[in-house]
Amino acid sequence: MVPHLVTALTGPINELEQRLLDSMPAIERWFRLEWMEHTPPFYTSVDVRNAGFKLAPVDTDLYPTGWNNLTQPMLPLAVQAAMAAIEKICPEARNLLIVPDNNIRNTFYLSNLAQLRRIFHMAGLNVRIGSISPDVKKAATIDLPDGESITIEPVIRVKGRIGVKDFDPCTILLNNSLSSGVPGILEDLHEQYLLPPLHGSWSTRRKSNHFKIYDEVAKRFGKLVGVDSWLINPIFEKCGQVDLGTAQGVQMLTASVETLMARVKKKYKEYGIKEKPFVVVKADNSGSSSGFITVREVKDLGALLARAQGSGSAPFGGAHELILQEGVLTYERMNDAVAEPVVYMMDRYVVGGFYRIHAERAIDEDLSAPGSAYVPLAFADSMHMPQPGVRPGASAPNRFYMYGVIGRLAMLAASYELESTDPQAELYD
Repeated sequence: MVPHLVTALTGPINELEQRLLDSMPAIERWFRLEWMEHTPPFYTSVDVRNAGFKLAPVDTDLYPTGWNNLTQPMLPLAVQAAMAAIEKICPEARNLLIVPDNNIRNTFYLSNLAQLRRIFHMAGLNVRIGSISPDVKKAATIDLPDGESITIEPVIRVKGRIGVKDFDPCTILLNNSLSSGVPGILEDLHEQYLLPPLHGSWSTRRKSNHFKIYDEVAKRFGKLVGVDSWLINPIFEKCGQVDLGTAQGVQMLTASVETLMARVKKKYKEYGIKEKPFVVVKADNSGSSSGFITVREVKDLGALLARAQGSGSAPFGGAHELILQEGVLTYERMNDAVAEPVVYMMDRYVVGGFYRIHAERAIDEDLSAPGSAYVPLAFADSMHMPQPGVRPGASAPNRFYMYGVIGRLAMLAASYELESTDPQAELYD
């Protein structure tokens, strides 16, 4: 089932699609050379928004969940990518331990763990799931809605290594973004590979740093294919530490929103875009969508903040690091519901994805909210098989190829980001 592409058959997005298809050999060579010099994150998911006049990533997750949304036809691609990733990191690997999020009561999330377990088992590894939550004191088997079951065991640390009972892994796969901080049990491990590295967690990672690097990647890529990098890049501004409980903090945020809104309006005017621009305010150090506010009019910012603070919605109750991002509309539809593509990658390969849809959200709102649903994207069948000669906007495989390119650009930016923030980097110089 492929979502209906409702974007116009003329305009910048379709010019971009045609340009990417025409430049495919140069694009693939460019990525190939980049991966010769840089190590991709172990796995990545990227939220993409298609506004009809621009296509841009709005979030990049280095600890992606939702792997259960990958359909059966996508699994061979994921397994091959897993084999390549493991072979590169630890060719002799036999045992892999998945460390999940501490919230393991959500059956949707548990199904995600079961899918990860399946992928790495088929890649030739013994896989166990070990929790670092203090609430998990003994092994527990949980039945899932599809008839499958999953066993969660408490993690044990012995002589600088972690594992579970009678299981000593050489590779640890984190599926926990550690937004509340890095626990000591994961630090200073002896001869074990921890993937992704701890400095990729939200305890140290910042969205503003990622999008600063993505901005540089997008400009280089824009020159490669001959397009304005704004067409693939959301303008952003780092707001820094702001205390929204004070008048000074609110004024600082208001001034920053006004500045960013003016920059976006200038680009809209340049391209003759009639849509209403908007700005999204987010926490700079959080992978969660909770606490986002959408600002359509600067004069409404005070009321929006008061509403957010009244509901206790983080990050708008006190001092926080904030990032402002150009809002990107989404004009994709699935059964009349607003949709946005999410691209899943492992190592340097696009392995699948899905449309996140929400029937009750507007085209300028965050879709990662209660009530959202997921429809698989046909990457496994079509992402690597574009259809040259088909008019722009009329071919789902061609559109999916474009999504995959944008996802890989964000993944490349994440690679640079991890290199630049690696606390051990000076040891390798």
